[in-house]
Amino acid sequence: MENETVLNIKHLKKSFGDHEVLKDINMTVHKGEVISIIGSSGSGKSTLLRSINLLETPTGGEIDYRGQNVLAKGYNLAAYRTHMGMVFQSFNLFANLTAFQNVVVGQTTVLKRPKAEAETIATENLEKVGMADFGKAKPSQLSGGQMQRVAIARALSMNPDVLLFDEPTSALDPEMVGEVLRTMKELAESGLTMVIVTHEMQFAREVSDRIIFMDQGVIAEEGTPDELFGNPKEVRTREFLSRYLA
Repeated sequence: MENETVLNIKHLKKSFGDHEVLKDINMTVHKGEVISIIGSSGSGKSTLLRSINLLETPTGGEIDYRGQNVLAKGYNLAAYRTHMGMVFQSFNLFANLTAFQNVVVGQTTVLKRPKAEAETIATENLEKVGMADFGKAKPSQLSGGQMQRVAIARALSMNPDVLLFDEPTSALDPEMVGEVLRTMKELAESGLTMVIVTHEMQFAREVSDRIIFMDQGVIAEEGTPDELFGNPKEVRTREFLSRYLA
């Protein structure tokens, strides 16, 4: 079904004490869509992502996943979380496990997949991100870019409905950024549903169906890459982008 809505976020709010970080956020995510969220540090981008997969508990509003509000009483949050894959800035790999074991473990413990099936899926996904030859390596033996690609393989192996990326290249050395963005670009082209918080403007422009510009806890503007980069309507958007597009 074209244009199938996977997530519908309504009036989402998040405060830390008296500080309101997200103010009345409304957004939809459709199946197969790639959305990039851009904005200055402190604009609420990462908090929005962490609220979508409930690493942060929203203070108000609704997150409708396939038509059901996951914040309603009695909703199975553990099941919902398995549908939201997350790739972090800092990789979050288990240091004592090999790359291959890192990709297997969530499948067997969380999804209760049989070990053989989990291993087959891990092998496929390590291959997909160009890390098939590094399955026996521990994270300490890998570069940052390689660790991030293992983390992407791990997230893919959980068969998420939506894959969330929280500034996946910000902790990487500049020469490693390209390999991770290449991997993400291939995933975007394969039809995965992706929501990406990123500072990589050129990448956002190339891979996104839609770009959301956040400023001070609100969605200040959204549109296609051509609309947002080519003809931003809001002064705030123009100011932000002028730093990247000068």
